[in-house]
Amino acid sequence: MTLNKDKIRNVAIIAHVDHGKTTLVDGLLKQSHTFRDNQAEMSQTLIMDSMDQEHERGITITAKQTCVYYDDYKINIIDTPGHADFSGEVERTLNMADGVLLIVDAQEGPMPQTKFVLSKALDLKLKPVVVINKIDKPAARIDEVLSEVESLFLELATDESQLNYPVYYAIAREGRAGKTTDLDDDLHVIFESIINDIPAPSVDPNAESAQLLVAALAADNYLGKYCIGKIFRGKLKKNQSIKILHGDSVKNSKIDNLFIYKGLGKEEVQEAIAGDIVAITGATEANIGDTIATGDNPEALPTIELEAPTLSIYIGPNTSPLKGREGEFTTSRQIAERLERELETNIALKIEPDGLGYKVSGRGELHLSVLIETMRREGYELEAGRPEVVYKDIDGVKCEPIENLTIEVAPEFVGAVSQELGVRKAEMKSQEITSSGDTRFVYEISTAALIGLRNNLLTATKGTVIMSSIPSGYRPVEGKYKPERNGALVSFEDGVSTAYALDAAQARGILYIPPQVPVYQGMIVGLSNKKDDLDINICREKQLTNMRTHASDGAIQLTPYTQLSLEQCLDFLLDDELLEVTPKSLRLRKRQLDPIKRKRENRVN
Repeated sequence: MTLNKDKIRNVAIIAHVDHGKTTLVDGLLKQSHTFRDNQAEMSQTLIMDSMDQEHERGITITAKQTCVYYDDYKINIIDTPGHADFSGEVERTLNMADGVLLIVDAQEGPMPQTKFVLSKALDLKLKPVVVINKIDKPAARIDEVLSEVESLFLELATDESQLNYPVYYAIAREGRAGKTTDLDDDLHVIFESIINDIPAPSVDPNAESAQLLVAALAADNYLGKYCIGKIFRGKLKKNQSIKILHGDSVKNSKIDNLFIYKGLGKEEVQEAIAGDIVAITGATEANIGDTIATGDNPEALPTIELEAPTLSIYIGPNTSPLKGREGEFTTSRQIAERLERELETNIALKIEPDGLGYKVSGRGELHLSVLIETMRREGYELEAGRPEVVYKDIDGVKCEPIENLTIEVAPEFVGAVSQELGVRKAEMKSQEITSSGDTRFVYEISTAALIGLRNNLLTATKGTVIMSSIPSGYRPVEGKYKPERNGALVSFEDGVSTAYALDAAQARGILYIPPQVPVYQGMIVGLSNKKDDLDINICREKQLTNMRTHASDGAIQLTPYTQLSLEQCLDFLLDDELLEVTPKSLRLRKRQLDPIKRKRENRVN
């Protein structure tokens, strides 16, 4: 089939978390006969979520490209994350699209991230198509959600033409969609909409010189680094000489291999035309936002503008007494090299030297914790500090980032939520009862006060709270938010924890470790019942004597210990504490391990 730009459609799938983006892509892949009937993918779900953490967390973390053919049209599909922390992924990949499918849950309606991704798409003049998904939910409120979508478009549209958008209805999980709520048995109306409602790429296929904006990077052990992007004009050919434009610098290079997307994989080609999304190797010095061009007078495309980071965290080599025992990569140099590699693809990150380690800035706790968890799984051993807010100087005034926070909770937990948000000085903007009987709050809250909120609310609401937030600007700092937490139970000697000692310690607070694990002086082993830190001995063993009593000879009954996740550990930290991260363990500790020196420092502070 001879391809021209009018037969190409580049569409991004955008939505709030868990509204069905990746599930809809599953259906498009399967119903376009991308796979044979006997291929394993035909029985899989969330096919595009390839990372282990994506499956475990149930979210999309990195944007993915795929391609399907329908009739004689080539449809490049970009599956984007729905979580605000990964909005850098959304911003860079929308540059490759000419239109978007906006997926909205028929019960939840437009949520904070819906607003964020739609505003980015409309700013880029992308053509929207709305899909109301999950219309089979018992609490679905289709007409209300349609009205809410209309209000959102009225608020965000940059010109009148963007208010004319088609609406479709779907149950993506069943692979069904329709122009009305009476659905067809397949997704053909979505395919037809992509072809008829999404415009062909606005590019110049006949230009003598080519232009490609690098929107993503990938790598493998076979061919090395891939530069991924849309060709805006001309053609690219295998073995062609190219120029890499970064700011004012121009570097010469060559295309070694040229690929287009096909299904979940890539297909090598000799030539690719304007409008298509391609991956090339050979341009090893190109980064996201650079222009790859040909000809004697190459011109750079506008670079990708990104929102500034809002949170930072210290990451450095492990300095605990147990350092080097469980990790493969432990030195400051190895950590620096890994962070530099991350910068190539994770463009929303910023990294600066900070003492022995590095100050890593990103979009939120989840953004940073996913990076730490990824490094941990790759064999890195490191230590991390408490997440800190990234302040911004605006007209000589120190300002802090603020966020719009949406919380949905059952009526019996409204009091607990209001109390927690009151402590954090959040300002309530609205409160309403949803069709399912839950209460939906919208708050304005500082990013600093948002740290640790999710875990506290999950505990207070027995795991039932639904919450999400998006950045909404900056305001002058009114006073640094100080988290309130009870003191820590701190081990005051090195050794191995014993059930006998833990049995005595559990009356003092909540334990975070089981028996028979190595501990060291200054390691945090639990949360105290009191406000101040408490040094305890958890390595003490029962003295073996000839004396016997009925009470002392009873079996030890330990309360099951609380095992904290990586995010919970980061939320736990105060300024004088660190988190030791290894491939096998997460250990909370004091920065100053010696109890006498620690008390002296606390008196000074």
